Amino acid sequence: MDIKKIHWIGIGAGLIVVIASLFFMEEKWFFLVFGIGVVIGVIPFVFTLVNESKIASEKEEMFLEFARNLVESVKTGTPISKSIINLKGKPYGSLSSHINKLANQISLGIPLSTALQIFSRDVDNPTVSRALTLIGQAEKAGGEIGEILEAVAGAVSMTDKLKKERKATISTLVVQGYIIFFIFMIIVLVMQFKILPMLSGIAAPGGGIGVAGIGGEGGGVDSAALSNSFLYLLLIQGFFSGLAIGELADGNLKAGVKHSFALMLSAFLVSATANLFL
Repeated sequence: MDIKKIHWIGIGAGLIVVIASLFFMEEKWFFLVFGIGVVIGVIPFVFTLVNESKIASEKEEMFLEFARNLVESVKTGTPISKSIINLKGKPYGSLSSHINKLANQISLGIPLSTALQIFSRDVDNPTVSRALTLIGQAEKAGGEIGEILEAVAGAVSMTDKLKKERKATISTLVVQGYIIFFIFMIIVLVMQFKILPMLSGIAAPGGGIGVAGIGGEGGGVDSAALSNSFLYLLLIQGFFSGLAIGELADGNLKAGVKHSFALMLSAFLVSATANLFL
């Protein structure tokens, strides 16, 4: 992922908020403002990852449409190179610019196999790359290119169908993952603000390992350290839960970044707000 202007703006705005929060370190709401600054700096990167994931899905769908159109054209007797040139200018979403470039390269006399390799590298999508490799090898080997293209289109269509079916099946598990995390967060907050304060006066003999000894021997509970510990627990749980949800839903950890961000942001806002008012 390339760092663009929007990322630098987010980093700058986040640093401003973080630096401003340092002037209020003695205030109760310092940690909340500090965290908001960190979130502002991270948001552009998360949105970029989400957008890249969306574009990757769109490329696969548009490539399937492109492959189908190519099959129809080749089956009429038009050579594959000419068919690609004829498809230039048609709306294929985020894939349009790459298809136009492919058609231009073929028009300039660049061999089809070379143009397909460049197209594959530019698109940078595993599903599309596998299909283009098959098309390139089929074109080199000769034979009935129309049937081969149809088989490739069928394989891409089946892959897309399986992904959608998997996503629909896993959607209930994704919802369950969110519900489980929020239940866990409620339990942690109840322990922090209800159960531990009730036990704070109970000390082990000699000020040892009792609840009152958390802040030091024979002393009371260090509320700030305790609050931070619970917050770190929620953030770690949110991070790994999000990655697990992404792996289940989309089959890769990168897709889980958006889930991790959503869970960690929820945990931070709820925990910091609860510490501020409770």
